[in-house]
Amino acid sequence: MARVAKKRTGEKKSTKKKVIHKLRRKYRLIMYNDANFEEVWHLRLSGMNVLSVMGTFVLIVMLVVVLLVCYTPIREIIPGYPSTQMRQNIVLSALRVDSLENELKIKDQYISNLNAIVRGEEPKNPVSPGDKSISTKKIKFTKSRQDSLLRKRVEEEDRLSFFAVNSNKKVNNEGISNLIFFAPLRGIITSSFNPGEGHLGTDIVTKSNNAVMATLDGTVIMANWTIETGYVIEIQHNNNLVSIYKHNATLLKRMGDHVKAGEAIAIVGNSGELTTGPHLHFELWYNGKPVNPEQYIVF
Repeated sequence: MARVAKKRTGEKKSTKKKVIHKLRRKYRLIMYNDANFEEVWHLRLSGMNVLSVMGTFVLIVMLVVVLLVCYTPIREIIPGYPSTQMRQNIVLSALRVDSLENELKIKDQYISNLNAIVRGEEPKNPVSPGDKSISTKKIKFTKSRQDSLLRKRVEEEDRLSFFAVNSNKKVNNEGISNLIFFAPLRGIITSSFNPGEGHLGTDIVTKSNNAVMATLDGTVIMANWTIETGYVIEIQHNNNLVSIYKHNATLLKRMGDHVKAGEAIAIVGNSGELTTGPHLHFELWYNGKPVNPEQYIVF
């Protein structure tokens, strides 16, 4: 048995040596001129060289295919691989779900704080988490001579406008017709109140970085950021009146803060998807229904 095993081992080694010897054996590939049989070109080859060249060629082809699949649109041809549009839709859907979840939390918090204010209690969570996508640390409020002159002129105008009354205006809500509203902003009205077209407020255009002021005394019931209207702040006033200020660049008050009429609450901006330039979208809601701000305020 030992002799048979040794004999088989010897045969295997001999076969292996023969294979290696064949692979190392040199061959010559010659190209002759058919007319005079002159040698034009020749190449010395061995089995080992052929295997090496073929292996290298296969590796290069595989590398090229992998690069094409990874970095070109050819990968979309592979069954089951999502297209560019599908991946964009997936990312967009994930962002919308995240925004919807955040909006639901904000609405729940808003309703809870509103109920607390109606009951005469303080909001349970007066601090709003805010949006950190835009840093407000770079905003510097500095005084200059021009700023002081502008402040003086604005204060004089506001002092006069406090008691400006237009007797030709029709008052539909007698409960708030005797209130003296502070103009949240001075500017040009580009879009008026039009509930038929879904525009429930007044758009006032002015320069960027102007301050937005509270129209009456009240308590901030919402100060946050939404996709459509950007930075939004809402104030609950007496007489079941709510004022809303949209598309701000940044907010100066937090949820639960008590503000006075004419106090700066935000900075005019261009935030949100539903905006075409720096302006303020201002709304007034009385008894749960929108009213025309231009009937009560001179902008």
